[in-house]
Amino acid sequence: AAERAIAASRERLGHLTAFDLRPIGQLQVREVHEEDWASAWKEHFPVMRLGGRIVIKPTWRDYDPAPDDVIIALDPGMAFGTGLHPTTRLCLVGLERWADEGIVQGASTFDVGSGSGVLAVGAALLGAGPVRAVDTDPIAIESTTENAARNGVVVAATQGSLPIDEGPFDLVFANLVASILVELAAGLAAAVRPGDGSPGSGGRLLASGIFIDREPEVRRAFAAAGMRVVR
Repeated sequence: AAERAIAASRERLGHLTAFDLRPIGQLQVREVHEEDWASAWKEHFPVMRLGGRIVIKPTWRDYDPAPDDVIIALDPGMAFGTGLHPTTRLCLVGLERWADEGIVQGASTFDVGSGSGVLAVGAALLGAGPVRAVDTDPIAIESTTENAARNGVVVAATQGSLPIDEGPFDLVFANLVASILVELAAGLAAAVRPGDGSPGSGGRLLASGIFIDREPEVRRAFAAAGMRVVR
């Protein structure tokens, strides 16, 4: 089976040369033991400061916190959300900005596509509650639940997606991709607490994972669902 996979990979790499891409070198093959790939990535996952106060601390790293640090102890396992990805960083900075504006403390929060749970846990550590999370991947739900427990916060995480028979929520996170944001726009709008029409009233949605060329499409979908972009 391994030999067939190697031969097929070589053939497919050969096909790529027809597209006149950058030079493609020879396929290199080596045996990797399960324990190697399962933990080798941890070497490249450092302690990270995002924004002014939020610090992501991998559970296997030591860190001496500053007085105002909000530390998220994290082991993502196989779920998305280490903090290394730009979308996760942007969402955490946005969360911190909301906290500085005073709208996180005591806010009901919903994380759609929670992954490792980093956003839900971060919100809870900044005083949000209750915090709800969903993801279509059972591995993500397991990771979210474990990371909430190791940080001493409560996140009610279940497998699934929109719509849910709960809410609306003060804060909603959707760090997904443009196509899914467009697909879920109406459900996301329904999940956000409606305002009274005055500026700044109502809940907030933080959406990310949008390539710049897809931004107009996402904006149109949100507008059609009755939302407006505030930042």
